[in-house]
Amino acid sequence: MRILTSLRSLFIAIFQPSRLNGEMDEELRSHIEHRADDLERAGVSRSEAERRARVEFGGYVKFKEESHAAVGGNFIEILVQDVRFSLRKLRKSPGFTIAAVLTLALAIGANAVVFSVMNAIILRPLNVPHPESLFELQHGNEASGYQSYPDYIDLRDRNHSFDGLIAWGAAVVGFDSGENPVRMWGEEGSGNYFDALGIQPYLGRFFHASDEHGTNSAPYIVLSYSLWKNHFQGDRGVIGRVVQLSKHPFTVIGVAPPEFHGTLMFFNPDFFVPMVNHAQYAGDDMNARGERWVFMVMGHVKAGVTRAQATADLNSVGSYLEKTYPKTEHKMTFSLAPPNLYGDYLGQPVRAFLAGLMLLSGLILLAACANLGGLFAARAADRSREVALRLALGASRRRILRGLFTEAVLISLAGGAVGLMGSVVLLRGLSAWQPLPRFPIHLEVNPDAKVYAVALLLALASGFLFGAVPVRQVLRTNPYEVVKTGAAGMIGGRVGGIFGGRITLRDLLLVVQIAICGVLVTSSMVAVRGLIRSLNGNFGFEMENTTLADTDLSMAGYKSDQIPAMQKRMVEAVQTIPGVESVGLSDDVPLGDGGSYSVVFTDNTTDLKPTNAATTANIYKISPEFLRASGTTLLAGRTFTGHDDQNSPRVAVVNGEFARKIFGSVAKAMGGYFKIKDGVRIQVVGVAEDGKYGSLTEEPQPVMFFPILQSPSSTTWLLMRAKTGLGGDPQQLPGEIRARLRSLDASLPVYIQTRFNAMDNVLFAPRVATVSLGVMGVMGAMLSITGIFGMAAYSVSKRLRELGIRVALGAQRREVLQAALGRPLKLLAWGSAGGLLLGLLATRVLAFIVYQATPRDPLVLAGVVLAMLLLGLLATWIPAQRALSVDPLILLRED
Repeated sequence: MRILTSLRSLFIAIFQPSRLNGEMDEELRSHIEHRADDLERAGVSRSEAERRARVEFGGYVKFKEESHAAVGGNFIEILVQDVRFSLRKLRKSPGFTIAAVLTLALAIGANAVVFSVMNAIILRPLNVPHPESLFELQHGNEASGYQSYPDYIDLRDRNHSFDGLIAWGAAVVGFDSGENPVRMWGEEGSGNYFDALGIQPYLGRFFHASDEHGTNSAPYIVLSYSLWKNHFQGDRGVIGRVVQLSKHPFTVIGVAPPEFHGTLMFFNPDFFVPMVNHAQYAGDDMNARGERWVFMVMGHVKAGVTRAQATADLNSVGSYLEKTYPKTEHKMTFSLAPPNLYGDYLGQPVRAFLAGLMLLSGLILLAACANLGGLFAARAADRSREVALRLALGASRRRILRGLFTEAVLISLAGGAVGLMGSVVLLRGLSAWQPLPRFPIHLEVNPDAKVYAVALLLALASGFLFGAVPVRQVLRTNPYEVVKTGAAGMIGGRVGGIFGGRITLRDLLLVVQIAICGVLVTSSMVAVRGLIRSLNGNFGFEMENTTLADTDLSMAGYKSDQIPAMQKRMVEAVQTIPGVESVGLSDDVPLGDGGSYSVVFTDNTTDLKPTNAATTANIYKISPEFLRASGTTLLAGRTFTGHDDQNSPRVAVVNGEFARKIFGSVAKAMGGYFKIKDGVRIQVVGVAEDGKYGSLTEEPQPVMFFPILQSPSSTTWLLMRAKTGLGGDPQQLPGEIRARLRSLDASLPVYIQTRFNAMDNVLFAPRVATVSLGVMGVMGAMLSITGIFGMAAYSVSKRLRELGIRVALGAQRREVLQAALGRPLKLLAWGSAGGLLLGLLATRVLAFIVYQATPRDPLVLAGVVLAMLLLGLLATWIPAQRALSVDPLILLRED
């Protein structure tokens, strides 16, 4: 019953304050009147009795406030008063308010952007039913999920732990809906793809396992929602329409829901087709057990089955495959990983990078709080006389601290709102960004409720954090001493000194802030320097004056016997373009789409089991002119000729790493033989220089170059080297190349780009790391400048009278500057040294992302020292000018 009464009183106090005030006034008056009645009965006059009763009762307003507090009714009223008072104080200091709000806006905005990206990539689950039980099968000895189609069938049928395993791969086709054929990316999925994922169609139906009756038996296509909307203008009559995929008819049977974009977080396919029709749009034999072309196998783990149990089950199937097919299967162990980032292959580095970026953005916020904490400590010191007067007049320290915290929280909320608005604009731009135009790479990073909640939490936490800095100062303020002397008092508590004297809390905050800035500047310079060096490194080919045109002849319906002739016509057509010096042709290019690979055996190996392989090497099928056109140097031997065709013995050009691994040296490799998995002996006729083939950070890799006439491929890359000078500008070539190739076959989709642009995929991660760290470094530098400036300006302001006396006594300019700015510059030196040391330790991880990024680069060390020196000079310039312009006569006259 007492609880109900208390709740009723609290409700009246908050929502009916006028009623509460009336009741309290009536009750307090009744106490005074009753005492006055008693005095009147004792013989005192009525007026005198009322006066004495009021005196004996004490402070009427004080009792009223205490009564309000007892029922909780003055909380809202006092909060409103604190907010109004804080807003008035902030309006009187617009410079401080704007600087504080913008400082926090930068810091909270950076954290909101990084967290939103992390939320979209890592925290947000795939948009499928029960994503928590969906796992990808990756190999136990490496973080990849490639499988052969027969292996998938065995894994699907022999496991007992999954509710249906599905397989899918990426498919690039020539898409023709009756207009000009275009290059388009899609997903080829097993018949149970949609059923096992639990996805329902937006329109029409999906394909099912029951639609499959052997190879090329299910010519059906499901459109993505975006393709249906943009290409077919949302026409519901598209169901039943026939489109051409690489010159093969496919019937549109359905449209996927708008929220479904496949099972790879950033890959947005335009369509979905059955995997059994792989031969029609890829031209490969899908049933070759040794060909691991299936990109991913995945499925929902059954209820009650643990990951460890499912892994053991898969490993038992893998052991069966190794025993049954020893020539093609080895190391068939498995592990499970979430599929949204291709398991651990991309998942681990992406999670590590985003975690590091989140840590750096947290350091930015910490530096901002340290900056504002110092400013608030100085502001509290400037207001020490005001605080002392309020304390002397009866205000409680709790009330004063509550006002300071209110002021800090208002600034933090305003900064959080501004930062969040800026981050929303930036995130919308990132959501529309397509970093690799050749691929359907797209990621929605628009903020959701989680991002808004984190931004609000960071704003409140920041406000309380930097608002707490002057707490000790207020608690230790002696109002009598401050009012008597008029001094501002010390700024915060003091701790043991490192400069021969003592250092204040604000000094510590500034050192921390500068150290954080040093970490960010060092990391950004290491990343920038590494990226610059990587762009000027030796890749084993030359990028200048080089243009690439890639296509797949199967997209235009060419059969295997027609491909060599068409490729020859393509080379001849572009060779005659004015300004073209040489033209090469290959099935892939180094640092391109990844190419193919094969196990390699020494010539004396007879049992060609994978376990007996000497190495695994990348394969490139090239024309005779390819190495010359790409600028790759031959170390020994010869390149191919037109006679190296299917009627001549198998030959190869290998790189230096291959020669050393298989033969021991380049000299021994010349004329030597080796074997690949088909058992055919191949003779080495040339050795090329080593290069980069899969990534910029890889260790030297063995590579084999085969004559494309001996190993035909429908995948076609034309590499054209332009002559130097005006006529050889590669930027002028794409239009002419496209026209020449269209004159040969207008239905052949071709993608043309410079050799430098073709490296966007391998440079994407280093560029993102460099830009991110560069932005963080600039933000850290800005915060460091404001922090040093605030410290220097406050030091000069508080010592103007002392500086005036020094000048009057004949002090030199150097001595004045040392007295005024010596302390801030010492703090800058200590903070910079600590930041440089921590930055060098932290940037070791960048070497895994940015090629040739090393913290031991002398230019990086010199650049960091110079940058911090310039920051110090810039931040102390204005305070130094003020210190040097001190006029002792004016100061003493004012004093």
